Amino acid sequence: MRLSTKDFELDPAFEAESLEIDPALLARLGENRARVLAALGDRPVYGVNTGMGRLAGVALGTTEGYQWNLLIGRAVGGPPWLSAPEVRWLLLVRLRDLLAPEAGASPELVTFLVDRLNEGFTPAVPRTGLGSAGEIIPLAHAFQTFLGVGTVLVDGVETPASEVLEKPYELGLKEGATLIQGSPLAETLAAFALAEVRRLVESQTLAAAIAIDVLGAPQAVYRPSLAGDDGVLRSVLAEVGAMVRGAVERPEVVQAPVSVRVAPRAIAHLTRVADELDEALRRSMPTDSPAFLDGGFVSTTGFHAVELGLRMDAVTAALVHLGEIGVQRTHRLLDERFSGLPAQLAVDPGPRAGLVPLHKRAVGELHALRRLATPATLGSVETSAGQEDVQAFAWAAGNQLRDACARLFAVTACELIAGSQARWLATGDGPPGLRATYARLRALVPPVVVDRPLGPEVTALISALGTDFRAGPDRQPARSHPAGDERENGLAPQSQQDDGDPARQDLAVARVPERETVHNVPSEPAAVVDDRADRDGRHQLQERDAGTREDDR
Repeated sequence: MRLSTKDFELDPAFEAESLEIDPALLARLGENRARVLAALGDRPVYGVNTGMGRLAGVALGTTEGYQWNLLIGRAVGGPPWLSAPEVRWLLLVRLRDLLAPEAGASPELVTFLVDRLNEGFTPAVPRTGLGSAGEIIPLAHAFQTFLGVGTVLVDGVETPASEVLEKPYELGLKEGATLIQGSPLAETLAAFALAEVRRLVESQTLAAAIAIDVLGAPQAVYRPSLAGDDGVLRSVLAEVGAMVRGAVERPEVVQAPVSVRVAPRAIAHLTRVADELDEALRRSMPTDSPAFLDGGFVSTTGFHAVELGLRMDAVTAALVHLGEIGVQRTHRLLDERFSGLPAQLAVDPGPRAGLVPLHKRAVGELHALRRLATPATLGSVETSAGQEDVQAFAWAAGNQLRDACARLFAVTACELIAGSQARWLATGDGPPGLRATYARLRALVPPVVVDRPLGPEVTALISALGTDFRAGPDRQPARSHPAGDERENGLAPQSQQDDGDPARQDLAVARVPERETVHNVPSEPAAVVDDRADRDGRHQLQERDAGTREDDR
């Protein structure tokens, strides 16, 4: 992929096998670099010929040795390190900043960085413990490795940079100061979190629709017209309505629980705050300090990523609220008073625990999720003898948001398994808009006839939700189960799990009162038809076995 402008798109660059800088862009960088060096002269320029922080008033010579010190003297962090994909994104963000003329970077520095990206060079960059105004500590760790100092990760193994780098880079004037400016760590964490949040919007929408279906909830409350002039909410209501169109409403249910009714509003709010974070992430502004502007050097505040931080905090709060809703909905699914299904969604309530342990897993995830709702961006403590007296801990907000996403994925997986089990126990196949989803869920997590350890299957579903789950199996990457072969871990098809098990006879206890059947619906995928045939066969076997036991008595 050839980069011809500083405004290149990060996504394709991240995926590209090889990057190169357009020669014309390198020429412009060289011309700009010459202007920067000429403008330095004898004037005091922060971080170039002066100290930094409280020592900004200390005059220094314009020596490259000082630029070296700026990097190695501030690398005071430690594990846990960023993952290799996160490091690559961080380096790409910094590359984009270096291509801006106000950074004053040399063509040599930019080329060196691109070469390292092409090699898969992965500095060990600390994720936490970063108390500076800006991101000087993680960036010092990232770019000291260009000098052959510090640690890089080779297949995840900490390795001295001197053993990996054939020829260290020789810093020019201002380049050490330039490399530790901006907030690329916060931008990286925000970008990764946003991708996860978009998936959570999809999976939460599915969970909300499934709850409406299996609980037989009244659907009038989901009319798009009730959104008024809120276009985001209108869109969510329309999507949920399309999924549940044809679902059977239980006549005895006058009003569904609040957790079932308000889900679209909470999803709309998450969508809105995620869009606002995306908008903030796409804004372009000088990040270098001092920046080279109008022939001179100006201190900037590009390091203070307060907007990114506070917007990530807002997204985390929205995730926590959806987690609370999801845990409550799951509890309603397990309660026969709300679902009209066997208690705890167990085939044989009492001898079988059913899916109550799944709800307890979700409760534990929610407990951890709620503790992430405290804004991470806030909490300044002055440093550098009072010169740096405010921080925006945007990187911390990013870490917290990533953690919140992981927790909500787990909550959502538990609810989806419960919803799939509820639909399997109920009469009918559900609305056409959800049948493919039910088939996919049952392929990943077969119905629970006898108690089994569901932990590996929850993990597998969480992994699937992180991809394009709703696109169908043709676009779904092959699932690699962490514990090995599916049959050895309770993931075999239902027909293989239950052969010879007396629990199959206990299914007769789980008969559900007939609900009205919806006719004239489009044909469903073969996987759904096969599942229904398998289920109907089991019900016939239950009735036969129940009759045999009655004759014996």
